[in-house]
Amino acid sequence: MSMPATTMTGTVTGDGAPAAPAQAAPKRRRLRFVANPKAATGLVVLGFFLLLAIIGPWIAPYDPSARGADLVAPPSAEHWFGTTHLGQDIFSQVLVGTRGVIFVGFLAGLVATVLSVLVGVTAGFLGGAADESLSALSNVFLVIPALPLIIIVASTIPGAGDLMVALVIGATSWAWGARVLRAQTLSLRRRDYVEAARATGESTWRIIIFEILPNLTAIIASGFVGTVIFAVMTEITLAFIGISTVSEWNWGTILFWAQSQQALAQGAWWWFVPAGLAIALLGTALSLVNFGIDEFVSPRLRSSGKTSVKTADGRTVRMRVGFTPVLRSAPRPPAPRDADVLTNERVGRR
Repeated sequence: MSMPATTMTGTVTGDGAPAAPAQAAPKRRRLRFVANPKAATGLVVLGFFLLLAIIGPWIAPYDPSARGADLVAPPSAEHWFGTTHLGQDIFSQVLVGTRGVIFVGFLAGLVATVLSVLVGVTAGFLGGAADESLSALSNVFLVIPALPLIIIVASTIPGAGDLMVALVIGATSWAWGARVLRAQTLSLRRRDYVEAARATGESTWRIIIFEILPNLTAIIASGFVGTVIFAVMTEITLAFIGISTVSEWNWGTILFWAQSQQALAQGAWWWFVPAGLAIALLGTALSLVNFGIDEFVSPRLRSSGKTSVKTADGRTVRMRVGFTPVLRSAPRPPAPRDADVLTNERVGRR
């Protein structure tokens, strides 16, 4: 009588002894993304700037446009970041200008991400004529120089504010993300779980939303962060060269007035250093978040900073930075040789 396969729970080694049951794999750590030092640091700094964007105009000690008697005064207890050539408080200008930078960056990133997801995922999943048409549209926007187009649109529309600048940046920054999402969708649409969902009668849009998009979350998030960085730098560049309106305060406007009044020649370092540091900190925070997303997605990047890892059976394996560890299996006992082969070898030796 044969034993059912379901009752055989153990395995046998080469010498006939039963092998020990495999140890359970360690539980996956929760909130692995937040536990990443790079991502955690970036999120803390980014949260600080978001808080300033919300409450900055309320906690500013002065009106950023109000003139005073202290002209080009260095930092003091009354004016923490000093004053401009008109006696305006630079600390208040930095606080009030944070809202415009954050608003333009995140709105442009949201618009570009939505457009890239709609165009890229639709083109990659549907294929055929839809893919060719949407790919041609993406190629057109890829070859259009974004910054000159933004400069032309912003200078043509009278009184273009932060909303118009954000919409223009978002409408011209989606093509690269769409190409990346299209390529990734092409590799996902023939996977087994997608074919199974299609065989069960799931609609096309339900497959895209519940089967394709969850596997593209990390790529979408990384593209969003990259677009925010580009939008922030573009907004500051437009304000610095005087294209956008100078009546609305942001960090680029502060640098515009500092450059036009030759703050560096006057030795007024406090006029441009705070805004420059704020730009550098915000860019660093967004870059750290982007690095954290990359390490969260890629196992190779996730373990590249570790010098040793533990396997499921408790062993510690040392590894070089940038290389995936390869575990060497235990040496196997020599296989028993056939008696006829041994006899022939003995005869040959004689």
